[in-house]
Amino acid sequence: MAIKEVVKNPAAILTTATKEVEVINEEIIELLDDLYDTMVEYDGVGIAAPQINVSLRVAIVELGEDILEMINPIVLETKGEEEDVEGCLSFPELFGMVKRPTYVKIEASDREGRIYELEAEDFEARAILHEIDHLDGVLFDSKITHVLTEEELEEMYAEEE
Repeated sequence: MAIKEVVKNPAAILTTATKEVEVINEEIIELLDDLYDTMVEYDGVGIAAPQINVSLRVAIVELGEDILEMINPIVLETKGEEEDVEGCLSFPELFGMVKRPTYVKIEASDREGRIYELEAEDFEARAILHEIDHLDGVLFDSKITHVLTEEELEEMYAEEE
């Protein structure tokens, strides 16, 4: 387990679709652990393998107290739409409003190789879809409808408190 450097935009690996994991082995388990350590170190909600310079279809997302590990995730269904603020570890100074579905159903494998389905809504759906976009080489800056200034961000956070 190790904290890795987060790849910052622009970088070709961030805009390139990743390769599927063919075998879940010690290397993949170590990758999941490295993703977790890096996400925690940089105070992220999720992180995808390309963000630590690995072009494999692996990502994690923090879901409350749990960590969702996704190997070869596939989006099965989405519903609804909501615009909300997003940021990204690969764009440390950029925050913007992004439209995303409010519901997602995915299929993925866990570190034991078990295939599972998961449904998520609202913020959790947004985080999962953001990370799956990374695996497809799609960056959130291409989906921003409005870039937020520092003042707008501060106002939003003040309203939440």
